[in-house]
Amino acid sequence: MNRKQFLLLVTLACLAGSAGFWVWQSNHESWQTNGSAMGSKVLPGLAINDVARMTLQSGTNVLELVRQDNVWQVRQRSGYPANFQQLSDVLMKLSNLKIVQSQVVGPSQLGRFDLLPPGTNSDGGTLLSLQDSSGKNLAVLLLGKTHQHQSPAGASQGFGDGSWPDGRYVLPGQGSSVALVSDPLDSLQTAPDQWLDKDFLSITRPASVSIQLPDATNDWKLDRVSDTNDWVLASAQPGEKLDPAQVSSVTAPFSSSSFNDVAPLNAQGSDSLTNAVLTVKTFDGLLYVIHAGAVKDDNVPVSFEISATGTNAAEKLDGLKLYQHWVYLMPSYSVDEWLKSRRQLLVTQTNGVTADAASH
Repeated sequence: MNRKQFLLLVTLACLAGSAGFWVWQSNHESWQTNGSAMGSKVLPGLAINDVARMTLQSGTNVLELVRQDNVWQVRQRSGYPANFQQLSDVLMKLSNLKIVQSQVVGPSQLGRFDLLPPGTNSDGGTLLSLQDSSGKNLAVLLLGKTHQHQSPAGASQGFGDGSWPDGRYVLPGQGSSVALVSDPLDSLQTAPDQWLDKDFLSITRPASVSIQLPDATNDWKLDRVSDTNDWVLASAQPGEKLDPAQVSSVTAPFSSSSFNDVAPLNAQGSDSLTNAVLTVKTFDGLLYVIHAGAVKDDNVPVSFEISATGTNAAEKLDGLKLYQHWVYLMPSYSVDEWLKSRRQLLVTQTNGVTADAASH
């Protein structure tokens, strides 16, 4: 190859490189300049205080959160209260959501971003709609594929394959531009149990606790005369001694419990929950009768009947009425703490001698 041919090849290579850079820059700038402007809001003018209904649809799954009588409710759970703080955070996030990149995309290309209407096929997105109390749409947004952050080559792989979601492609209902936002919006799920208010009742100052089990020989009742007195086993037999470690769990039921899901109480009430009945009477004049069913899928269905045994407890009862209309699916490990048999509450005996005595 002579000098003239070499210079010609160098010139061609430079021209090809410049053309490739120009194409890349043009494509890149199309995300920056086409469609909506970078930094502008995805849902401008959204008045979050006017929102009275939020609907999410993904495939055939639909979630509806409705504000009724100033209380947000989960429609798919027969109106159980929704987590207001969670919903407020989502609405605030949506009102401040800004565009990182934007590009006008033809209808045939929307599937690349999972931005086809929900239920169309596997490329369907999640449709979010916000309405006011009259049913007027305040905002419609289609949520598509998440954007994955890629770690630089050679960087630590502490996140598995080196990538994690750092944004999401969205399509406003009245727009023609696919926008990329810097939030994956992963809290916008259609599962109803993810939106329930998980605040749960806590039974305080118990004065007596008793349980009825299918085998009556396992029943027990504990009493105490004040908050500071020790618990006493009712109808204790000779040699029966309470184990303080076991007693502490059954005398503080629901002090830090939660539930996984709810269902409305059926027409039969608590009659179908016959695995155990726990009764708790408090020094504050409240009576709790708690029915538990059989374990299913690691959950125990639990219902409550709450009444006031004194005039001073009537006001407290008003705040607890909600719990009487539902069956709560509680994790079995938490219910097991108070479903103990009589024998489990006692100090273990060896040859007629308690374990405590045998150790001395």
